[in-house]
Amino acid sequence: MSNQLWLRPGKLVAFTLLLLALAGCGGGSGKGNALDGPAGVISVYKANCVNCHGSELQGRIGAVTNLQKVGARMSAEDITVQIEDGASTMPGFKDKLSAEEIEGLAEWLAGKK
Repeated sequence: MSNQLWLRPGKLVAFTLLLLALAGCGGGSGKGNALDGPAGVISVYKANCVNCHGSELQGRIGAVTNLQKVGARMSAEDITVQIEDGASTMPGFKDKLSAEEIEGLAEWLAGKK
């Protein structure tokens, strides 16, 4: 019987985890993940916004829904009003989200420049 160390179950698991970790590190554009931010804010975004605005803020319903650089064209206050009241095809969320959730989203999105 051969004594190949890397084929032992513990070594194989460790090797697999190392490969997965390395795969997540390389090949990026250096821009980072569009959904980097406070966990609570990201959770609210994923639950309420991702269907129209996308998992990379790229917009899924046309250019107007792209949020990748929304902070360059709108202030946090403007974004707050948009989230609360909606506009065009976007519904308002003031009756669905708390003021703290809306403020968190607005501040986070205002930083996208």
